[in-house]
Amino acid sequence: ETKFPFILQNMHRYFLYAALVILAILWVDVVKACVFANPDGTHSFGVGGGTLAILASTTFLSLYTFSCHSLRHILGGKLDCFSCAVAGGPRHKTWAVVSILNEHHMAWAWWSLLAVCFADFYVRMCSMGVFTDPRLF
Repeated sequence: ETKFPFILQNMHRYFLYAALVILAILWVDVVKACVFANPDGTHSFGVGGGTLAILASTTFLSLYTFSCHSLRHILGGKLDCFSCAVAGGPRHKTWAVVSILNEHHMAWAWWSLLAVCFADFYVRMCSMGVFTDPRLF
C-alpha cells in the first residue's frame, strides 16, 4: 500500500477516521435536539418530529460508517488467527458484527442519503415556518 494506486486505500482509511469524528459530533446534536426550551426559561427533555428526523439520519450515517470495509480491516481483517492475537475473542465478535453490516453497505449508503436529505428539508421547512414541528412528548 505504498505505491499508486494502492496508496488510495490509505486515504480511504483516513477519511474513515474523519467520519468517526463527525459522527461523534452528530450524536451530540441528537442529544441536543432532545432538549427543549420552555417558556419560563427552563429546559426539559422532549422529542419532536425534527428530533426523529435527525436521529434517523444520524443512525443511518452510523450504520453506513460502521459497515465500511476499512473499519472491518482495522478491527481484524489483517489477522490470520484471532485466537493467537491479543483480545482475539472480542475482536472476532466485533469483526463479525461489522462483517454483517458490511453486507448491506450500499443499502446503508442510500438510506443515509435519503434520511439526511429528509432531515435537512424538514429542519429547513420548520425554520422557515412552513411546517410546525410537533412535540411528541
